[in-house]
Amino acid sequence: MKIAIAQINCLVGDLEGNAARIFDYAERAKQAGASLLLTPELSLTGYPPEDLLLREGFIHASAEALVDLAARVSGITVIVGHPHRIADKRYNAASVLQNGKIVATYLKHCLPNHTVFDEVRYFASGTEPCVFDLDGVKFGLNICADIWEEGVCGAPNPAAQARAAGAQVLLVLNASPFHMGKQDSRYQLVASRTRENDMAVVYANMAGGQDELVFDGSSFVMDASGKLVHELPGFEEALGFVDLENGMPQPGEIAAPLSLEASIYKALCVGVGDYVRKNGFPGVELGLSGGIDSALTLAIAVDALGAANVHAVMMPSQFTASMSLED
Repeated sequence: MKIAIAQINCLVGDLEGNAARIFDYAERAKQAGASLLLTPELSLTGYPPEDLLLREGFIHASAEALVDLAARVSGITVIVGHPHRIADKRYNAASVLQNGKIVATYLKHCLPNHTVFDEVRYFASGTEPCVFDLDGVKFGLNICADIWEEGVCGAPNPAAQARAAGAQVLLVLNASPFHMGKQDSRYQLVASRTRENDMAVVYANMAGGQDELVFDGSSFVMDASGKLVHELPGFEEALGFVDLENGMPQPGEIAAPLSLEASIYKALCVGVGDYVRKNGFPGVELGLSGGIDSALTLAIAVDALGAANVHAVMMPSQFTASMSLED
């Protein structure tokens, strides 16, 4: 069996655009022979949707968009992240779309409420595992913080729950922001879950920038021993494929690692580029002093947006040294 990872760049609130992107990746994956496509956390709405989730119209429109997307999906199973309402509660959810229908839905258990995360404000916690069968392989679902260590969200570890329910492969949807050293932390965490549960993990992460957050992608697959067998490139959209044999992921392509400096520079370019484009700005203007700080800022802006969309300004002053203009 071939499964695909859609490392996509979503725009918060753009239900139509995000659904179209997911469907496009599903069609590409199907053409490549994949049986299943995994998308990131809240891929239908973008992450983080924040106070959009408090609007009844948005929750309703999201539910309709999911149904419409499911109706178009055929010949491939697609896992989509989305908000989900039950009675008066909202959940961070992932649904299994198959043959025109929504056949299963998982509700995120562990809701982060620290640093850049405030999911407790918007969501209730799920409690039950979700395992589905596809071509004889049993897949479990987790969402991002669910793969943290035992008891971090006041409940049994969701990865262990999925394994106890029969899962052979754990599919994890993520909107995990970048910071220095983050990928090594992910490796350590996922390797622990794989070895504890004797279960391979497919980790799909969002790519792109959203306001003050940058998602670095770098989606990957580990086998049940915690060995890295596949990894997508960082800081860009990508469609990756991994082959399963008897529920075990086979070795595939592993993107070359970035140096610390290269990863920071890419994060800055992605953050600037997506902030400008997603807000509909035509470009940027920046003050140029001739010093190294403004020179680096200019380089980032040009690499992120293209020279035609960057205008540098130097303000004349009796206090401006001639070397600033020369530099």
